[in-house]
Amino acid sequence: MSHLFAHLARMKLIQRWPLMYNVRTENVQEHSLQVAMISHSLAIISNRKFGTTLSPDRAATIAIFHDASEIITGDLPTPVKYFNKEIESEYKKIEAIAEKRLLEMVPDEFQDDYKALLVSEYADARYKSLVKSADTICAYIKCLEEHGAGNKEFNTARKRLEHALSENPDPAVKYFIDCFIPSFKLNLDDINQLL
Repeated sequence: MSHLFAHLARMKLIQRWPLMYNVRTENVQEHSLQVAMISHSLAIISNRKFGTTLSPDRAATIAIFHDASEIITGDLPTPVKYFNKEIESEYKKIEAIAEKRLLEMVPDEFQDDYKALLVSEYADARYKSLVKSADTICAYIKCLEEHGAGNKEFNTARKRLEHALSENPDPAVKYFIDCFIPSFKLNLDDINQLL
């Protein structure tokens, strides 16, 4: 018997941005879906526009599981996680233990199939970077949504993420931002008028 999927089902119970006032809360499961969709798109953009040979399906699958260890660790807020190098280092150790604990829940015959999905040290660096970029884009989108709803709580995070994205060397990220992000600054009526 494996408890893996019973644990993964609890991703919907873990709230993101726990130290911030949220107009609309966001859980890890819905966040992972959005990261998967954007990772898929970044891989397509990268292949079609910039000559890479990434698998969009693989990118999406890795993204689905990218925060799975948070069912054990919870979502540690960024200001805490990166408060100093010691805390960051210790959290990485905790995260690695949680990832390996999840892998132990996978039946032995399937562990090779799940290893790179659940344990970041086994992940392909190209996909790891792409998913991290998608994760940052999703955090930025959350900030835009909160700002659009009149919540100023996310202003500092928005500026930090804008800077991080502007420094991202992946041309697919810039393409995605230029093509898709402006719509997040519009309301539904404005988006529908553009169709």
